[in-house]
Amino acid sequence: MKTFFIFVGAAILIALGIFLWIFPETFSNLFGGQPKVEEPIIPVDTRSTYASSTLGLTLRYPQNYALNESYAYDQFGPNKLIHGVKFSVPISMATGTNLSSDSYISIEWLPRAQNCTGDIYLKANVKAQPTTDGGVLYSLATSSGAAAGNLYEEWVYAVANSKPCTAIRYFIHSTNIGNYPAGSVREFDKAALIAEFDQIRRSLQLKTSASPGATSTQP
Repeated sequence: MKTFFIFVGAAILIALGIFLWIFPETFSNLFGGQPKVEEPIIPVDTRSTYASSTLGLTLRYPQNYALNESYAYDQFGPNKLIHGVKFSVPISMATGTNLSSDSYISIEWLPRAQNCTGDIYLKANVKAQPTTDGGVLYSLATSSGAAAGNLYEEWVYAVANSKPCTAIRYFIHSTNIGNYPAGSVREFDKAALIAEFDQIRRSLQLKTSASPGATSTQP
C-alpha cells in the first residue's frame, strides 16, 4: 500500500511539472506574479504624403503608387492641357487582371475657370451634379466609353468654390473580361479600387489659392 501511494504521489508531481512547463503563466498568476501583457499591434502606415506649399495642398496616397508631377490631361488637345499631379496604380495591382496599369487618380487645376464644376474637366458632353462627402461639397461629373475591347471610365470631383479650380480625377482603364479564355484572367475588384481612390481624395486638404508647382515628401 505504501508503494502505491508513493507511485501516485510521484505521478501527480510529474503531471504538475508538465502542466507548469506548458502553462508557466498560470503558476505565475496563482502565486502573485504579474499577468502577461500582450504587446499592442501597431499598424504600419503604407502611405506617403504629397505636399505643396505653392499649391496649398496635402494628401496621402499608397507608397506603391507611381507619382508623376509632370502630368497633364491631354484629351482636349495639345493647346488645352490640364496640368496636375498623377498617382498611377501599381503594376502589381493590374497584373493577372483585366485592369490596365495606366489607371490613375490625379489632382488637376483650371486657374481660369469661372465656375468650378466637374463637367469642364471632361470632353464628353455631360452634366455635373452637386454631391457632398465628408463635409466637402463637390461638383461630380462622370463619363464612360469603349473602343476595341477597352473600357474607359472617368469620374471628376471638382471641389466647389476652390481657387484655383481644383478637381480630383479617377481614370479607370480596363479590358473586356469576355475577350479572354476562361480562367486566364480574373476580373479586377472595381469596388476596392474606387474605395482606395476615395480614401486618397478624402485625404486631400486645400488651403488658400496658389499657383502651380509642388513637392513630394515621404514619411
